[in-house]
Amino acid sequence: MSMDVSTPTHAVSDKRQAAAMQGDSRIQPAGTPSVSIAIDERKTVAANTPKASSQGLNFWYGSNHALKGIDLAIPENQVTALIGPSGCGKSTFLRCFNRMHDLQPETRYQGAILLRPDDVNLVSREVDPIEVRMRIGMVFQKPNPFPKSVFENVAYGLRLRGVRNRLNLAERVEKALRDAAIWDEVKDRLEDSALALSGGQMQRLCIARALATQPELLLFDEPTSALDPIATAKIEELISELRQRVTILIVTHNMQQAARVSDFTAFMYLGELVEVDATSRIFTNPSRKATEDYITGRYG
Repeated sequence: MSMDVSTPTHAVSDKRQAAAMQGDSRIQPAGTPSVSIAIDERKTVAANTPKASSQGLNFWYGSNHALKGIDLAIPENQVTALIGPSGCGKSTFLRCFNRMHDLQPETRYQGAILLRPDDVNLVSREVDPIEVRMRIGMVFQKPNPFPKSVFENVAYGLRLRGVRNRLNLAERVEKALRDAAIWDEVKDRLEDSALALSGGQMQRLCIARALATQPELLLFDEPTSALDPIATAKIEELISELRQRVTILIVTHNMQQAARVSDFTAFMYLGELVEVDATSRIFTNPSRKATEDYITGRYG
């Protein structure tokens, strides 16, 4: 359903205020947005029990304080989108979950990211980042298949986990390719180079590679930014289907995309979490003026 957001309610309930996490107290309640964004009625949903949550998360690149006290719950088997202008900290926050920043010098975490059910702190120095990445999958902006066959791309993570039986490998590779909605397109090309696929097919292959190891949380960092509209639509449809099997956190610059695929949307600005709420409410009646200004194109 397409909802005109030109006349939102100005009053913000106590519940809405509580949902607007980590907002600057100087930011006033939203005024009147002037854009229309298509919102699916199913987006007005209750949050499931959190699969992961950041608690007072701070992060530094050297002396640059990139993330400032982020408190955000990621509901299980739902899609949470991160939006905000370039440089606001979206991708920095996303990459904290699988410790990608550990590959860079002079980075530092403070606070916690808890992954349930065991409440392990993903950013603790006592936690092996390799173990973290075994539980959390990631899909990047540009498709990055290995220079191997289609089959070996998907089997790679399984082999690292000690799966050696060829029949077991074949079954799990097929399942991952089916889950990524690409099996019918590659079932006769499993031994061909993955680099021979189209851009959209390569991205879905990368999703299959991430799904093969049965991650508990799947991270998407602008997964369609390098794809054409048809390939983008296939990825978005896939993300909507995957929520039934895995918890998803996605970074996107495309607000229409956030509205189409997510259940909840978090708006970030200058390293802070300004507001988080059900996607339908973020785009029709935001609590914070900064959020309204961003979604109506006044900056960003």
